[in-house]
Amino acid sequence: MEKVIVIVGPTGVGKTKLSVDLARHFNTEIISADSMQIYKGMDIGTAKVTKDETSGIKHHLIDIKEIEESYSVFESQINIRKKITEINKMDKIPIIVGGTGLFIKAALYDYTFLKEEKRETQTYEGISNEELYEKLVSIDKESANKIHVNNRRRIIRALQIASSDIKKSDIIKSQKHKPLYDIKMIGLTTDRKTLYKRIDNRVDKMLEKGLLDEVKAIYDKYKGQNYQSLQGISYKELFLYFDKKITLEEAIDLIKKKSRNYAKRQYTWFNNQFRVNWFDVDFNNFDNTVKEVLSFLEHEDE
Repeated sequence: MEKVIVIVGPTGVGKTKLSVDLARHFNTEIISADSMQIYKGMDIGTAKVTKDETSGIKHHLIDIKEIEESYSVFESQINIRKKITEINKMDKIPIIVGGTGLFIKAALYDYTFLKEEKRETQTYEGISNEELYEKLVSIDKESANKIHVNNRRRIIRALQIASSDIKKSDIIKSQKHKPLYDIKMIGLTTDRKTLYKRIDNRVDKMLEKGLLDEVKAIYDKYKGQNYQSLQGISYKELFLYFDKKITLEEAIDLIKKKSRNYAKRQYTWFNNQFRVNWFDVDFNNFDNTVKEVLSFLEHEDE
């Protein structure tokens, strides 16, 4: 069974630094499982790893999409699994790092997707959300119960699956959520007060690094568009500022608040979905955390 080390945890807790230190120690490469760092030109607002931070360690699945392109969990699953195999074939254990839990779950477990056919979406044009929902209820009530009536995209997706004579609910039931790899799952954590303070400070540092200029350039080119990439934290809030709908101070406060809320959701997801080996981060001496994780990885199988 192919092996993989995974580093999870909320935003701002030190996942990037740990991944680089571990990759250097094990002479391996890093696979990003982040839904925003895939976009070119969106660097500061996504806390994308810098050239200096990589320390020469090869990183995969960063800067692979243009801002106007979409990126699905299905596509992420394919890409991450491909990289895992490529790195294992070099007799190296890849390190996956990221805060997008669904990307990690879909890649590492028996998570099944049916490839979407965009042309099928045209079949439902002119039909209201309520009518689509009623249709889904009639053919796959179990799936309908888990989807809001106004979530048109998910309703259509469930209908597309149902039209192929395979119910979405049946696909979910068939998945045993078993790992496809030999996984070492590392989680970084800290107390909430410390984490929230680090998140707030990180937003301030992003602004010092030029976040406003980065987002303004994107705003000038893509304002009025509803691309997936533009829904990310920092970008969406600053777009409101540039639209003169809120003040800069309100935008910054909103970025901090949404980042803290996102971190809370990440904790909930990882705890519910994975068996994580959690480590409290020593921010005063991060090397202590690295040594603790290395000790765990090197002696777990003994």
